[in-house]
Amino acid sequence: MANCGDVPKKSPERKPSLSPTKITTYLACPTKYMWTYVNPRGRYYMRAKSYFSFGTSLHQALQRFYDAGDTGVTTASEAVAALEESWIDSGYETPDQMADALSEGKEILARHLEAVEQRPPSGKTVFIERQFRHDLGEFVLIGRVDRVDELEDGTYRIIDYKSGRESVSEDDVRNDIAMSIYQLILSRRFDDRRVEASIVALRSGEEATVRLSSAQFAELEQDLVAIGQEILRRNWDEMTPVAKPLCERCDFLPLCRQHPDYEPLLPA
Repeated sequence: MANCGDVPKKSPERKPSLSPTKITTYLACPTKYMWTYVNPRGRYYMRAKSYFSFGTSLHQALQRFYDAGDTGVTTASEAVAALEESWIDSGYETPDQMADALSEGKEILARHLEAVEQRPPSGKTVFIERQFRHDLGEFVLIGRVDRVDELEDGTYRIIDYKSGRESVSEDDVRNDIAMSIYQLILSRRFDDRRVEASIVALRSGEEATVRLSSAQFAELEQDLVAIGQEILRRNWDEMTPVAKPLCERCDFLPLCRQHPDYEPLLPA
């Protein structure tokens, strides 16, 4: 029993976390990052996106297919049925638009999984929709991977599905910030294994794979620390929006236009 004079111990403060999505948002537009993650006022301007719903629906069906513990979805036809049952309809402008997207999604999923069933597996799936963490001092880097396969030589291959892509190249994988971050996190978490990353273009079945070197991991980690420190130390109260080509499609444009220093882009 504690004495009356005992001072309760404070719980250790949790470090802030940064994800590939947060980092890519900041690099694209710090103002968008502020309205998305810092200033709660931004949440009232965020709209559902049909392409997010489409991609998430396909990801969930693929997750069930590759999950060895999900005995209800083991074939392409069962995965298509699961897609229809758990379809996300947010963000579509009309019922017809949503129905067309569902039909397209079922075709993409069936075609992809039928091709998978016809070729021998290159390894076994060891992680599905798994979040990993890597401590970078002032913050924790987190990443949730779609799938990780263990190849015959012990290599961990990170696999990311892109529902909107018709094609993919090694340069696409190499220049994808999220894929590089996933590789870094897993290489630090499993330092006894080689790690590589693949992007699968679901619409065409094309796939590209890249393996970063130790030197590239070190450079990436150094860059992420610098970006993270910049985000964490930024004075958001002094943020002045800067007009960019992406502004016209941004949910937060009405908020930026309210700033006295905001100047829209001039027509080309």
